[in-house]
Amino acid sequence: MARKDKASNAAQKMKGKAKETAGKLTDDERLEREGKTEEAKGDVKQAGESVKDALKRGRR
Repeated sequence: MARKDKASNAAQKMKGKAKETAGKLTDDERLEREGKTEEAKGDVKQAGESVKDALKRGRR
């Protein structure tokens, strides 16, 4: 399941980056902020996955 989660997190980051870029190009501050927020959520989720991976390696 970890690979699926990591892929989902990466997709969320890319989607956020796309929204942020679209917001910049169209001078839509709301869309830009929304994109930054979504990208940050993806980063936090990826960090959580890294912690889970590290804990799994420590148990072995």
